[in-house]
Amino acid sequence: MALWGGRFTQAADKRFKDFNDSLRFDYRLAEQDIEGSIGWSKALVTVGILTKAEQQQLEVALNALLVEVRSNPLGILQDDAEDIHSWVESKLINKIGNLGKKLHTGRSRNDQVALDIKMWCKQRVTELQHTIRRLQVKLVETAENNQDAVMPGYTHLQRAQPISFAHWCMAYVEMLDRDYSRLSDAYRRMNTCPLGSGALAGTAYPIDREQLAKDLDFSMATRNSLDSVSDRDHIIELLSTASLSMAHLSRFAEDMIIFNSGEADFVELSDRVTSGSSLMPQKKNPDACELIRGKAGRVMGALTGMLVTLKALPLAYNKDMQEDKEGIFDALDTWQDCVEMASFVLDDIKVNVERTKEAALKGYSNATELADYLVSKGVPFRDSHHIVGETVVYAIKVHKGLEDLTIDEFRQFSDVVNEDVYEILSLQSCLDKRCAKGGVSPLRVAEAIAEAKVRFL
Repeated sequence: MALWGGRFTQAADKRFKDFNDSLRFDYRLAEQDIEGSIGWSKALVTVGILTKAEQQQLEVALNALLVEVRSNPLGILQDDAEDIHSWVESKLINKIGNLGKKLHTGRSRNDQVALDIKMWCKQRVTELQHTIRRLQVKLVETAENNQDAVMPGYTHLQRAQPISFAHWCMAYVEMLDRDYSRLSDAYRRMNTCPLGSGALAGTAYPIDREQLAKDLDFSMATRNSLDSVSDRDHIIELLSTASLSMAHLSRFAEDMIIFNSGEADFVELSDRVTSGSSLMPQKKNPDACELIRGKAGRVMGALTGMLVTLKALPLAYNKDMQEDKEGIFDALDTWQDCVEMASFVLDDIKVNVERTKEAALKGYSNATELADYLVSKGVPFRDSHHIVGETVVYAIKVHKGLEDLTIDEFRQFSDVVNEDVYEILSLQSCLDKRCAKGGVSPLRVAEAIAEAKVRFL
């Protein structure tokens, strides 16, 4: 039976019911709805609506229902209830009769659903943070195992300066750390309890909402009933955080796809995260990474959809808000799956150290070192930059690396070059000189790995 039927003389058309009902997706809020109902039942005792005995009877029945839900959550979908709130109430009435009808006193589905989705989001934040940490740990482990793998760093997809594969791994550790912190920030703002706000104007019973918030593990009660039932900022924030994190994961995936290509051949991905071709037997496709890259658009689309849904809604609750759930459910599921898959991609990854070193030696990635060398000899940097550019043009013409030019060849462009130039043009020197905090010096990378291990392991 619908919770709102008394005002109506005709039953809802089946087509409308199918269009309107939300149980097929909001069944995922069953645990939160039950836990919120237990909290509300305790509050009703304090205002004389329920006796302690009645509350205990309700709590026993609700806990029994919670056990049933946890053992078979999909069983809810066999019911014809309008939404999860209707389902919980009808099951409660079936268990304990008319006492179950007293539970909704002073409460609205508007503050119920606002509570349920906040409780669900809080739980998912904690789960997502654990998943992000696991990926960070995997990246740190991969970095630690590949500190000696020198590779080219890129700008504009052109070889720029030598870096290490470990330094590349640690770059994504930093991105994920910001994702983690954004979740913490979002959690702090969503940690306010809307229950007791009623439909929009607040409950008519003198409920101690601060105590209710504490009972339901919130930091405080919301301050305005009108805002409380219409606030979906926490969903927008989570979708925004998910979208930005998916952008990070998509960049990770794209790098891996390039590194795994036959042209680069920097890494070989495990057979467990790749697939073959139905036609070309030689193929080993990086499908896991391509799917991570592709699913980024799906998550970002959910954010856009929710922003458009909310952008012109008048206060307070509107049925449009029912559209929040499918988007947030799918987006956070997708995000978590992709974070877990990124960890899996790093399992058994093989870095082709010889190939990465060979690539780092090409592309004149030590040109900046030569410019700095000239500066150390008293040449102004702007002049030094021009001299090195001319030297590179010459080296390309004669098919030599800078480190292979003779002193006489160098001196065609600057007479300050001496034998000591060769030491600074080596790959090791290029790395060692980048010793400021955050640089690619092996010492700094090792320090970054050690610091991350203290934080994460």
